[in-house]
Amino acid sequence: MTALVLAAILAPVAASVATVVAGWRRSTAVLIVASALTVLGCGAALGIGVGSRTELALGGLLRVDALTVTMLIVIGVVATLATWASVGYVGAELADGHTDAGGVRTYGALTAAFLAAMVVAVCANNIGVIWVAIEATTVITAFLVGHRRTRGALEATWKYVVICSVGIAIAFLGTVLLYYAAQHAGAPAGAALNLDVLMAHAGRLDPGTARLAGGLLLVGYGAKAGLFPFHTWLADAHSQAPAPVSALMSGVLLSVAFSELIRIKPIVDGATSHTFLRSGLLVVGLATLVVAALMLTLTPDVKRMLAYSSMENMGLLAIAAAAGTTLAVAALLLHVLAHGLGKTVLFLASGQLQAAHGSTAIADISNVLRRSRLVGLSLAVGVIALLGMPPFAMFASELAMVHSLADARLTWALAAGMLLVAIAFAALARNSGRLLFGGPATAAAIPVPRTVAAALVLGVAASLVLGITAGPLTGLFTAAAGAVGVAP
Repeated sequence: MTALVLAAILAPVAASVATVVAGWRRSTAVLIVASALTVLGCGAALGIGVGSRTELALGGLLRVDALTVTMLIVIGVVATLATWASVGYVGAELADGHTDAGGVRTYGALTAAFLAAMVVAVCANNIGVIWVAIEATTVITAFLVGHRRTRGALEATWKYVVICSVGIAIAFLGTVLLYYAAQHAGAPAGAALNLDVLMAHAGRLDPGTARLAGGLLLVGYGAKAGLFPFHTWLADAHSQAPAPVSALMSGVLLSVAFSELIRIKPIVDGATSHTFLRSGLLVVGLATLVVAALMLTLTPDVKRMLAYSSMENMGLLAIAAAAGTTLAVAALLLHVLAHGLGKTVLFLASGQLQAAHGSTAIADISNVLRRSRLVGLSLAVGVIALLGMPPFAMFASELAMVHSLADARLTWALAAGMLLVAIAFAALARNSGRLLFGGPATAAAIPVPRTVAAALVLGVAASLVLGITAGPLTGLFTAAAGAVGVAP
């Protein structure tokens, strides 16, 4: 088990170092893709070996349970598609003069380091290490957001750094307070930040201190997950980042940050009333849905539209987490994987639209379906999946969320959420229709590099397969709910 976790961490580190030394070339690009596949393979192998158990490694520093396995699979799937597409994307960027050899060396090295940081975040047992890993993703992706070094990209980078740094500083205060509470509850000093130790001492934590720590952690990690009120970085960063990086940030980074809130919730619940974080998640989730729905009706930009759609889905995850039942958490995790696949396909497709038009403004893009069957169908499938239409998995996940909220007697939150989702649905469908069918039929074709085309086809196929059957993942998601203290 330890060897598999270390392989998942070290494979992207090795790919990053190799790219720094040798530069971006076909061999190092393949190595980065192989490191993403290694993360996916290790996640699958750990799922078979660990099952519903929780295992610790390296003196309790690393933790492997069903939630760890789930997030490793999500990281591996999205990263494989994004890094594979990066090969063609980088080639086109070089050919068009948007970057140079130094720029692509940095791009490759940082992309692999980004994967390593996310893997550490989901495998760490110590919430201090988790905090460091999440902060590392901010530092790394800041340079990726500003990859093109345009005025807009640099502005988005600084906005991202400032807002997420404030959020992560708030999360640090919450981490310190939780350590303080654990120390006073008798936890050993060297292990007071370990998740297993905190969970064991949750009932003895000071309720006031735990409540304050929980609130700070919700706001802090919520900022990284794109939740209200520190959500304003998300649309700028995702719209300016290279398309594969936008796919990684939207498809998996937001979910990695949110998974830490799932880890922390049972600890805070054990020290306080179960309604404290539930109320916080409901307020934050609904507020995020309000902002996302409104902005989706107003945005004139494709990539910003996709970013606001990610906000909408993070709001849904917060509301599902508030319900807190086994069904809710299992549905939440299915939603994370389905959203990661769909959003990756959409961002990769939007990258080709940007390359073909030199713009991501909806008004500048027309008749995509007739000009490129591949990009048009990928865009259509991704949007249908995001809208929660059958046969895609988000239909099942959202239906399960509805049941879980009704079972938890949160019908008022369910009604408000459904209304806001309906508004977002209409806005996303309207804008997507304009892209796919509007405008002149004589516009130029949209070229697609081979590796991008392969990633789009594989992403669409995976979305369809996941929608038809989740297979053994159903048991994994249920086990993950148990791993974070949700009663069966």
